[in-house]
Amino acid sequence: MRLLLGSFWRAVAYCLHPRVMALSLLPLVLLVAGAFALGYLFWDQAVDAVLAWLQSWSLVEFVLGWLESVGLGGLRAVVAPLLVLVFVTPLIVVLSLLAVALLMTPAIVDLVAARRFPDLQRRRGGGFWGGVGWSLWSTVLALLMLLVSLPFWLIPPLVLVLPALIWGWLTYRVYTYDALAEHATVQERRALVARHRGPLLAMGVLIGLLSAAPSVLWASGAMFIALAPLLVPLAIWVYALIFAFASLWYAHYLLQALDEARRADAASLASALSDTPVPGPATAPSAPSAPAADTVIDVDARPLPPAGS
Repeated sequence: MRLLLGSFWRAVAYCLHPRVMALSLLPLVLLVAGAFALGYLFWDQAVDAVLAWLQSWSLVEFVLGWLESVGLGGLRAVVAPLLVLVFVTPLIVVLSLLAVALLMTPAIVDLVAARRFPDLQRRRGGGFWGGVGWSLWSTVLALLMLLVSLPFWLIPPLVLVLPALIWGWLTYRVYTYDALAEHATVQERRALVARHRGPLLAMGVLIGLLSAAPSVLWASGAMFIALAPLLVPLAIWVYALIFAFASLWYAHYLLQALDEARRADAASLASALSDTPVPGPATAPSAPSAPAADTVIDVDARPLPPAGS
């Protein structure tokens, strides 16, 4: 708990560091530019496709007709754009997470290591391309879990819990690797993750819950759909801040855990060496001592025969 809370408050403080704020601009600009480009190219086609899909369901058409009968016919024009925003939200989350991991995390780890752990040896158990492969594979697994869990989203409480758990698991997978790739060996990384899996997963779930915050923007988009061009960049900015904080949190936690583990191993080794007895110099076996010079040895001394023999 000490390590968890200490790294949390340090991550909060580091979010205001000028270098971190400057680093967050690059993924933000790229994501917003990509979102506007995709919206310009595919928004109308996506809305039309979703509207056609809704009209193919007789139940949905019945509900929309009933809404028109009670004076809420304007919702027909809002439902399709709102669903498009809901459908692209997982894509925005994944791209934000990966953009921060690839563009910010290496610099964040260097910043934390330089300020707090300048003597921590870099053993380079991972690399940039290893991190890319690990992140992509973890993302594929998360998207598969997302698809499998879609039927459970119809249960009201689970629609908020399941995505948060999936995003939290993905955050845990990506940022634990990136935080230790430069400083830890593969064996050290696996040992640390196994030892601290509970807190690391809890951190990821909390980040997943925070990443659900922009969904409130889509609720307002139902009434103010015309503000979608403003709400989408705002949501991307929120995601970028959340995942930048996650990167800082994992970097502080894992680098401190790695430093403490190495110090404990060094102390154990030193203690073992100090308790080992040191053998003394080898001594040659001593030769039998010669008799003293004044000692008389009677070679003829033997027992006397019995009397009368």
